[in-house]
Amino acid sequence: MAYKVLVLKGDGIGPEVVGEALQVLKVVARRDAVDLEFKEGVIGGHAIDAFGTPLPPDTLSTAKDCDAILLGAVGGPKWDNPKADVRPEQALLGLRKELGLFANLRPVKTVKELIPSSPLRPEIIAGVDMVVIRELTGGIYYGKPSERREGKDGREAVDTCAYSEPEIARVLRYGFELARDRRKKLTSVDKANVLSTSRLWREIATELSAEFPDVKCEHQLVDSMAMHLIRRPRDFDVIVTENMFGDILTDEASVLAGSMGLLPSASLGEELNGAGYRVGLYEPIHGSAPDIAGRDEANPLAAILSAAMLLEHSLGMRGEAELITQAVESVIRDGFRTRDLGAGAKMVGCKAMGRLVRERIESLDGEN
Repeated sequence: MAYKVLVLKGDGIGPEVVGEALQVLKVVARRDAVDLEFKEGVIGGHAIDAFGTPLPPDTLSTAKDCDAILLGAVGGPKWDNPKADVRPEQALLGLRKELGLFANLRPVKTVKELIPSSPLRPEIIAGVDMVVIRELTGGIYYGKPSERREGKDGREAVDTCAYSEPEIARVLRYGFELARDRRKKLTSVDKANVLSTSRLWREIATELSAEFPDVKCEHQLVDSMAMHLIRRPRDFDVIVTENMFGDILTDEASVLAGSMGLLPSASLGEELNGAGYRVGLYEPIHGSAPDIAGRDEANPLAAILSAAMLLEHSLGMRGEAELITQAVESVIRDGFRTRDLGAGAKMVGCKAMGRLVRERIESLDGEN
């Protein structure tokens, strides 16, 4: 069976890190005789320059025809004007909405050898293994009205946070299903003491928990959750929350791993034909880092691990995904580091790190 993968390299360091992830996918495809057809498109700032829009119709059309999308970060100082009508980030919102990508998964797992890279004490973060699920197509980022206007007392602005029962239920249900396959604990995060949307969120989470009696369900207010993520991160397994809260909490959680350069993500839609696979968009959680673009200093590991998630969640290749993860961990264990991971005896650049992972995949294959 042939699988179609759309590669959108993005802006800044996007082409560098996604380029290394793409080479890893090609190695895996060759190793296991998997028929992967790669298509390329333009998105973000470069798309604005070329077509006047961050998400050209051809890119969106191709995305809808593919099984998965591998994406680099978008944006940069050139397009960093909050008053502009057209911005690179609009491409992400458009892709998520048009493809129905409602659940953003961000796994956070500490690697023993990188614990010293975190600003937190080792005894706090050792053994952390959690997945944060952020609802991705509702909430304040999509609510209407969202506008600036002139009021009687001068400038004013409004953003609207709105959620429907189906939007909340589907992402929570996915969280419960994931928790059932992990350590059977789900933490639902809201602001139910203030917001009507959060009170509905908590109500639906409580109702759904009755369908999953084997999963422990707890509720946390988002402000206390921000504290607990730093004080006792090992206590959490699967965390599910709404769009804006998830956006903030996942960046905070990245500190636990030592660097954003290590953290992948998957944005998933509905299950396809009951087969367990989902159309997905896969990207590192870090930004486009234009200050180091083109200098071979970027860390490609988050993009490579995003490619592993692509294989697992959209193509059903868990063994191949695990092989990539093992290769990344092996390279780190042997002391190789990019700049963001702190000083080390084996400092390497983006291309060298990608090459090391590919070589390790082939050596691990030989060991198996």
